[in-house]
Amino acid sequence: MRWMLIAGGVMMVRIASAQGQLACDKPRNDFDGVYCLSKIYQQADHDLNDSYATLQQQLNAAEDIRLRTGQLAWLRRRDAECSRHEPEGFLRQSGMCHQVTIARNRFLENPIENA
Repeated sequence: MRWMLIAGGVMMVRIASAQGQLACDKPRNDFDGVYCLSKIYQQADHDLNDSYATLQQQLNAAEDIRLRTGQLAWLRRRDAECSRHEPEGFLRQSGMCHQVTIARNRFLENPIENA
C-alpha cells in the first residue's frame, strides 16, 4: 500500500511537468510512483465529477436530492477508507482512492444497471 503524506493541506509532490511525464513512463523511485498515482487519481476524480454533472442534468428535483445525498455519503465513506490524519500530516492511500473513485464513476455512468 502506498500512502501519500500531505502536510499542512498542501501536497508535497512537486515535479516539473516535462520531468513528470518521463517519471510516469518508468518511475525510478517511490517519489515518482507517488507522483504518478496522484496524477492517475486526479484524472479519475475529474472523470467522476464529469459523470456526476452529466447525470445530475438528467434528473428531476427529487432524484437530484437523492443523488446528492448518496454522493455525500460516498464521499464520507471514501475519505474514511482512503485517508487518515496523523501528527505528521494527512495520509492518503492513493491506490485505494483511485479504485473506489473508478467504481463510483462506473456507477454514476450507469446508475440503473448498477443499482
